[in-house]
Amino acid sequence: MKLYTSPRAPNPRRVTMFIAEKQIVGIEHVNVDINALEHKADAYRHLNPLTTVPALALKDGRVLSESRAICSWLEGQFPEPNLMGRDFDERAFIEMADRRAEWYLLVPIAQVIRHTHPGLATLEQPQFADYGAAQRAKVLDYATRFDQLLQTQPWMAGQRFTIADITAFCALEFARLMKFSPKAEGLAALQAWRDRVAERPSAAAV
Repeated sequence: MKLYTSPRAPNPRRVTMFIAEKQIVGIEHVNVDINALEHKADAYRHLNPLTTVPALALKDGRVLSESRAICSWLEGQFPEPNLMGRDFDERAFIEMADRRAEWYLLVPIAQVIRHTHPGLATLEQPQFADYGAAQRAKVLDYATRFDQLLQTQPWMAGQRFTIADITAFCALEFARLMKFSPKAEGLAALQAWRDRVAERPSAAAV
C-alpha cells in the first residue's frame, strides 16, 4: 500500500498519527508537495480526481481518499488498538467527538490560515482576509467549549484516547500558523490535554 501524504498539512497528519498509534508497518509514504501544486498534476489527479491529500492506494488498485474514510478502513484491517469504538454505541459517541473536533476546531482554524497566511496564497485563490479574520473569533469560541469539556473528562470522547484526540491535536498544531495556543488564551484544560497528546510517540510521526 502507498499513502500519498503531505507532512505539514493537518489531514494527512491525522492519518499518519492513526497509523503510528496502531503501529502499522508496510505502508509506503509518498510525499506530495502541495505548495508546488503536485496534487494538481495529472499523475496525482489520476489517483484522486478531487486532488486532495491524503490518499491511500490499496493493493487491489483502488484508491481511498478522505482522512476519516482511510482511518475507518485501517481500523477494520488492524483492529487493535481500537481507536474508533468497540460496539455501535461507543462508535457513535466517538464519531460525534471526532466530527466535532473536525468541524468546530480544524475547519475554522484551516479557514483562518488559508485566507490570511501569505504562505497559503498559492493554494487558496482568491484569499479573503476579512473572512479569515472573522473565523478567528470562532476558533476561540469553540476552543473555549473544548476546554470546558476537558475539565470534565480526560479525552475528547471520554475516558480513553481515540481518533477524536488525533483530529483535535492535529488541528491545534496547525493553529500555530495563526499564532493560536490554548495557553495564551488561558485555556488550561485544553493546553494540558494537548501536552499529554504531544508526549505520545505518534505525535512525532511524519
